[in-house]
Amino acid sequence: MIEFNQVSLQRGTQPLLQHADLRVHDGQKLALIGPNGAGKSSLFALLNGELQVDAGELYIPSKWRIAHMRQEVEASERSALDYAMDGDSEYRRIEAGISKAKDDNDLAHWLDQMDQHKGYEVPVKAEQLLHGLGFSQDDLKRPVQDFSGGWRIRLNLAQALMMPSDLLLLDEPTNHLDLEATLWLEQWLKNYPGTLLFISHDRDFIDGVADHIVHLYQQQLVVYPGNYSAYERIRAEKLAQQQTVYEKQQTRVKEIEAFVTRFKAKASKAKQAQSRLKELQRMELIAPAHVDSPFRFEFPCYEKMSSPLLAIDHADLGYKAEGTDDNIILPQVKVSLVPGHRIGLLGPNGAGKSTLLKTLCRDIEMLNGERSEGEHLRLGYFAQHQLESLDVKASGALILQRLKPQASEQEIRNFLGGFGFHGDKALEVIEPFSGGEKARLALACVAWEKPNLLILDEPTNHLDIEMREALTVALQNFEGAILIVSHDRHLLKATVDEYWLVDHGKVQEFDGDLDDYHQYLQQREALANEVADPSEATKPAEVKVDRKEQKRLEAERRQRLAPLRKKQQAAEKQMEKLQSQLDTIEEKMSDTDLYSDARKDELQQLLTQQGDVKSQLEEIEMAWMELTEQLEEAE
Repeated sequence: MIEFNQVSLQRGTQPLLQHADLRVHDGQKLALIGPNGAGKSSLFALLNGELQVDAGELYIPSKWRIAHMRQEVEASERSALDYAMDGDSEYRRIEAGISKAKDDNDLAHWLDQMDQHKGYEVPVKAEQLLHGLGFSQDDLKRPVQDFSGGWRIRLNLAQALMMPSDLLLLDEPTNHLDLEATLWLEQWLKNYPGTLLFISHDRDFIDGVADHIVHLYQQQLVVYPGNYSAYERIRAEKLAQQQTVYEKQQTRVKEIEAFVTRFKAKASKAKQAQSRLKELQRMELIAPAHVDSPFRFEFPCYEKMSSPLLAIDHADLGYKAEGTDDNIILPQVKVSLVPGHRIGLLGPNGAGKSTLLKTLCRDIEMLNGERSEGEHLRLGYFAQHQLESLDVKASGALILQRLKPQASEQEIRNFLGGFGFHGDKALEVIEPFSGGEKARLALACVAWEKPNLLILDEPTNHLDIEMREALTVALQNFEGAILIVSHDRHLLKATVDEYWLVDHGKVQEFDGDLDDYHQYLQQREALANEVADPSEATKPAEVKVDRKEQKRLEAERRQRLAPLRKKQQAAEKQMEKLQSQLDTIEEKMSDTDLYSDARKDELQQLLTQQGDVKSQLEEIEMAWMELTEQLEEAE
């Protein structure tokens, strides 16, 4: 058990903890949350022995083995596999003993130790970890220095997972992972037998792993039982009791209600309508948990639209190579983005998602094919490399001023305030800004130019939960088209209506949700394992067999859910009928002559009819919502 007893911790002049108490029991899985700068990483350094308490007592069992994920990125000539295996320091110690054995007895001693440590399993475990985190078989032999910064962070994560430990500390483990690796890590951590304390801003990941939440708030450590969704409900109930918070909440609730009203009209048409409706129904409940967020912004949409906004046809996508054939990753692609599209882009690592996005945004040119841009296209593109392209010698205000010279200073400062750059922060040079601050500024630059097509490549990296929540709301209210790649499942579920799949050299619609996609990945992996030559698993013939089975299962599911859908559709028709009656009544009531004394009885009759129809409409809406929820649960 770990115990904080009246612990105080200070970094420089900033107090991070003040007489804080916390008790962590063996085997618990806790997510540490709190705003950037609150001291989460310093708390990890305290647990890891890198810092000492300024007051109070911190107890950690002396025999506990502590593994942590390092954040620094080091270049090394060691292979990726060796680097991961270095995480098991005991294995390396025994291995060194074997190589330096003085005689047969000494060698036998070390071999016995290796046997007890199950050392023969270590290379296999390291390979499995690296494959789960997205590394290919060829990658295992490559030196660490050949990998980019994000992939080196994955190697640090693999090294931490390799170490046999009683306490595992993970700081933003999903920050540089794609969706597939995130799903794999979530499952791995569920099965981790020790005590886990992790920092994450991915709420679906927290929901999938954590059994307790530790909220670092106002220099205290407040523990909530359950996952992040449970934390939101409990905290919302507490905050909603406070009058000042309640008043702030009302503005937020009105925004949500307006969005729900707009969304419900499309509910019978959108493929992802049911899951999104449930998400929106939750939002009114959880809104108070985020009323003290410093972020409140929107993505203004350019007034004019073209249809399509952007299209490519017979397009070969990839990279030009000097002296050799072009490297075509996605051949003969045909896609069209039209107003109202809200698309999540899915696909395994390396399948070509980023290639597609970069081509659409002209970061790279098509190798062949036709490109068509609408007359009124205004494209907003966000990708991680844009953080590096920001002018670090300028302030956020100056960067926006350059994009729109006619804007006033007050207009710019108000706009940046919604992204958390309050007061003079908007005028500070951005060079010392954190990754999260630069990411917020890059998003502000995208929003500032009023796009009507948003293309976002992992927009939540470096963002904390409050900023992610604000981004989700802003995207929900955006009137233009959206194409997103993200490992943040909450963001995808709450903002997109359909998915496209990039895999096996094709871009096509994916008929399903994120749970279906997880199953697709598992089937894909199983199919690859069954084939003697792993490369055969990607052949089109094999994929068709898999899709045929998937279609059969989908047909069975549709048949099973048909009675519920029939009831839901009947409820929808009844809602439309009642809404039409209500519109007719209210049109009659708009006649000003109706309110004269001579027509008093007619007015009273219309008011009675209006009340009856509204009551019936509310009842049928509730029934429709319940049927919608039942359908989602059944699916």
